[in-house]
Amino acid sequence: MPARRSPVRRSSVRRSSARRSSARRSPTLWRDADFRRLWAGQTASQLGAQTGQVALPLLAVVTLGAGAGQLGLLRAVEQAPILLLSLFAGAWVDRRRSRTVMVLADSGRALALAAVPAAYLLGVLGIPALLVVAFLVGALSVFFDVAYQASLVRLVKRDQLARSNSALESSRSAAQIGGPALGGALVSLFSAPGAAAAGAFFFVLSFLSIRQIRHRERIPVGAERPPRLRRQIHEGLRLVAGNPSLRAVGLASAVFQFSFAALMTVYLLFLPRALHLSGAAVGLVLAAAGPGAVVGSLLSAGLPRRFGYGTVLVTSAALADGVMLCVPALHGATAVTVPLLMAVNFLFGAFSQLVDVTVMAVRQAVTHVRLQGRVVATVNFVGMGLTPLGSLLGGWLAGRWGLRSALLAAALLLSLSPLVMALSPLARLGRSLPAEDRTAAGEQALDDRAQP
Repeated sequence: MPARRSPVRRSSVRRSSARRSSARRSPTLWRDADFRRLWAGQTASQLGAQTGQVALPLLAVVTLGAGAGQLGLLRAVEQAPILLLSLFAGAWVDRRRSRTVMVLADSGRALALAAVPAAYLLGVLGIPALLVVAFLVGALSVFFDVAYQASLVRLVKRDQLARSNSALESSRSAAQIGGPALGGALVSLFSAPGAAAAGAFFFVLSFLSIRQIRHRERIPVGAERPPRLRRQIHEGLRLVAGNPSLRAVGLASAVFQFSFAALMTVYLLFLPRALHLSGAAVGLVLAAAGPGAVVGSLLSAGLPRRFGYGTVLVTSAALADGVMLCVPALHGATAVTVPLLMAVNFLFGAFSQLVDVTVMAVRQAVTHVRLQGRVVATVNFVGMGLTPLGSLLGGWLAGRWGLRSALLAAALLLSLSPLVMALSPLARLGRSLPAEDRTAAGEQALDDRAQP
C-alpha cells in the first residue's frame, strides 16, 4: 500500500509552495541594487540635462542678449545630434555594454558644461562657445538616452518593464521639477558659472552611481563579429517601418517633436520679453511641468490596463497639446500670469508624461531584446530628427510674425500629433501590451543579426 503524506506535511508543502509563488509574484524591483543605481544615475543625469537645457538658452537670451534667430540656432545645434547620430548610436550601443556607454557619456557632458565657467573666467564666453557646448552635450545625451533604455531591458524582467519604466520616468519628472527652476534661478542670480557648474555636478553624480552597477552585461550575440554598421542601421529602420505600432509611434512623435521644438523656442522668448518675467520666474513656470509629470508617471502604471492603451494615448495627447493653446491668450500682471502658466504647464506635464510612459511600454513590448538599441535610436531619429528644423522655424516665426502669433501657430501644429495617433493602429490597442514582433521584418532582422 503506498505511503501517504500526513496532512501536516501536505499543509507545509502547500504553504511552502504558496510562499515561493508569492515570492515570484512579489515586486522585487527596488530590492535590486543595480536597478537602484541605474535609477539614481539616470535621475542625476536627467537633472543635469534639464538644468543645461534651460540654463544655456536663458544665458543666451538674458545675459548675452541673443535674438530670436540666435536662440533658434542654439537650440537647433543642441538638437542636431539627434538627427545626425541617433541611428549610429543605436547600432553602436547594441554591440557594447550599456553601462560603459553611459559612464563615458556622463563624464563627457560634465567636462563640456564645466568649460562654460572656464570660458567665463577667461572672458571668451559668447554665442559661439555656447554653440560648441550645446552640440557636445546634445551628442553625448543621444548616446546616454539610447544606452539607458537598452540597459533597462537587459537588467530587468519583461514583467517588470512597466514598473521600471514608471520609476525611471518619475525620476525624469523629478528632474523636470528641480532642473528648470534651478537653471533659471542660477542664470538670474549667478550668471553662467553657477548654472553650468550645477549641470556638470549632476553629471558627475550620475557617473559615480552608474559606475557602481555590478551586473555583468553580456555583449549581445554576434557583437564580436557584427555585421556592417550600415546593415545594422537598415535592420532597425526596416523593423520600425514594418511594424504598424512602431511606425505610428515614429510618425506621431515626429509631428509632436517638430512642433514642440518650434513652440519652446518661441516660449523661451515669450516669457521674458512679452510677459516680462525674470529668469527665476521663467524657471518656476517651466518647473511646474515636473509635478504634473510625476502625477502622469503614477497614473501610467494603472490607467492603460483599466481603459486601454489606445484610449489613454489618444486622449492624453489631445489634452496635453490642447492646454498649450491657452498660453498665447495670457496677458496681465506677473502675479496673475505666473500661476496660470504654472497650471498650464502642470497639465501639459501630466498628460504628456502619461503618453511618454505608455508609448515606451508599447515600444519595448513589441521589440526583441537584441534589437532594443536600434529600435530606440530609429524611433528617436524619426521622432526627434526634425527638432532642429522646428527650432529654426520657431525662431523664424517669432522674428517674422511676432511672439504671440508665432506661439499660437506652433501650438496649433502641436495639436496634429493626437490626430495622427487617432488615425493609427495605436488607437485600437486594448488593455494588454501587444506581443513581441514576429512578423517577417522582425524575424529577418534577428536572422541577419545571428549571422556572422
